[in-house]
Amino acid sequence: MADLNGRRRGGRSARRAERAKPLADTIRPVWPGLEGGRYKPLADVDIPKIHHAALDVLEQVGFADAIPSCVETTTAKGAFINEYGRLCFPRALVEDTIAKAARRFPLVGQDPKHDMEPYGKRVYFGTAGAAVHIVDAASGGYRESTLEDLYRIARLVDSLDHIHFFQRSVIARDMTDPRDLDINTCYAAIKGTSKHVGTAFTVPQHVEEALAMLHCVAGSEAAWRARPFVSMSNCFVVPPMKFAADACRCLEVGVQGGMPVLLLAAGQAGATSPASLVGAVVQQIAEVLGGLVYVNCVKPGAPAIFGPWPFVSDLRTGAMSGGSGEQALLMAACAQMAHYYDLTGGVCAGMTDSKVADAQSGYEKGYNYALVGNAGANLIYEAAGMHASLLGFCLESLVIDNDAIGATLRTLRGLELSDEALSVEVIRDACIGGPGHFLESKQTLGLMQSAYVYPTVGDRTSPKEWEEQGSTDVLQKAIARTADILAAHHPNHINADLDQSIRERFPIKLPSNSALDGTA
Repeated sequence: MADLNGRRRGGRSARRAERAKPLADTIRPVWPGLEGGRYKPLADVDIPKIHHAALDVLEQVGFADAIPSCVETTTAKGAFINEYGRLCFPRALVEDTIAKAARRFPLVGQDPKHDMEPYGKRVYFGTAGAAVHIVDAASGGYRESTLEDLYRIARLVDSLDHIHFFQRSVIARDMTDPRDLDINTCYAAIKGTSKHVGTAFTVPQHVEEALAMLHCVAGSEAAWRARPFVSMSNCFVVPPMKFAADACRCLEVGVQGGMPVLLLAAGQAGATSPASLVGAVVQQIAEVLGGLVYVNCVKPGAPAIFGPWPFVSDLRTGAMSGGSGEQALLMAACAQMAHYYDLTGGVCAGMTDSKVADAQSGYEKGYNYALVGNAGANLIYEAAGMHASLLGFCLESLVIDNDAIGATLRTLRGLELSDEALSVEVIRDACIGGPGHFLESKQTLGLMQSAYVYPTVGDRTSPKEWEEQGSTDVLQKAIARTADILAAHHPNHINADLDQSIRERFPIKLPSNSALDGTA
């Protein structure tokens, strides 16, 4: 329709605005927990060979530096100390543990709408990491990350459809006391998002204190144990094959406290694990299976995420290469091993080597998302916002990566074939007595939202439209989109009265909502 001067009344803009609204769940083209598993870098006959090699390592090499409580609980079940003083696990103990380990447990959010079922070959993407810098999107400069940065990241994740969980992604460098760091990291995360949260701890006393805080947020200890919406990322092992004492103590407290645990073994091929990619997988599988035995000796059936994370070295320099093709192969292979054991598997993908959001960042993240997602990894950590192989985090990249993950999820969904989808009658109607195209067909209009994923900051306009709209690139759009979200999205997952009670009891350093919003 035109106005009195013959001008159109913004019909195209109105239609675009309508299409940009959040979609109802019934017509979403992608959703959390889509199934992967089509990509298999390991042949089926090779998987048992890796398993048996890992069993050899556990029985013949074992772990150094086991703490006394670990030795006591595991040897009571059949583990033994070998002639070199290393804690070893017999094959029968490991295989018995695998058979009895927790399976098909959910990872829940504060809000049940964000609950995940990460088992089988269902795939979920989230953040993670311990970056120590924030990347300025406009300048490319790096600065130390802070607690308020962590909170902003959690708020962004809370608003982004294709990022399904939030694990701590930066270290709050302004929290110099370890207690302040651990408690405030957990608090900022659960305040910023109602999605499932992952965090880490330095000593067991901080785990106990965080559990007490989580009981307050949940309403009681029983309510927390029924729906533990925070999991612990636990680096219980220092590759190669050495226990980390404080992490093990944290592990024991978390397991007893009902907190799901990500058993994380992160060797670096050519440095702290074999340069052979398969050898790196063997070592990390062995380390995590050892952790699984440990957890089940502490508390049989406790929820534990199988987390082998073999990282890649650039063998020319020894530097980590998180964005490499080898990295995608390793993580996809580890996803296959989790399927073999029928355990919830957590791997990582999206850790570009690029220092900024550029073409290198895009292509490295793209093939890592696609390969690891299509391998059917249940939980894909460190998938958004990361740069410089985990040293830097960019808020605007989080928004860009949300687009890329959405497109990856569409590849997981695949093609649904039905008589209707074959479209014989639709083709007939268009070609015989029809308009000769499909632009206005009922099928096209019906599938426009439910079968196609559209980017929020990616550009698909014509060159003419692009120029008319300011010739902006994806980073410029992401800067604007990030600012819009942070200006408008102020979640209230912890109400004011509860927040005040927590602040009176725990050393909370994050400013109150009013101070953060600039309305104090």
